[in-house]
Amino acid sequence: MSNVNVSGVGPPDVVLPEVRADLASALDAAMASPAHQQRDAVARVVASNPRFLDAWAALGDCARDTIESYMAYRVGYHRGLDALRANGWKGSGYVRWSAPTNHGFLRCLDGLARTAGMIGEIDEATRCSQFLLQCDPNGKPK
Repeated sequence: MSNVNVSGVGPPDVVLPEVRADLASALDAAMASPAHQQRDAVARVVASNPRFLDAWAALGDCARDTIESYMAYRVGYHRGLDALRANGWKGSGYVRWSAPTNHGFLRCLDGLARTAGMIGEIDEATRCSQFLLQCDPNGKPK
């Protein structure tokens, strides 16, 4: 028989730190590029700031095809796990959508779940979808 925690205290929320304003501005400018230049502009932001999770998510969003999208989301997801661990996450705890600084990681995880399913990696898609719900049981805001 295992103990059940009824104290109302659960695992802590993890909130990733703010991104430098110049990085956010660079990504905004890249995303505002003409459609035929957008992907390359976002890739330059990623290349110059490989820990910038929002940029990985944006690269996944504007990728040339499903495989490139999958790769961008997957790298962003793993970079995100590193960032979470560096900020106190110990493999459990909430990473909520309500914290804007968590959006890059959560978007990468969501994108990875979707693209994994698209390429037939059903086990990975299922794991990622479950992990996304464990990060925030309230789900993605609409």
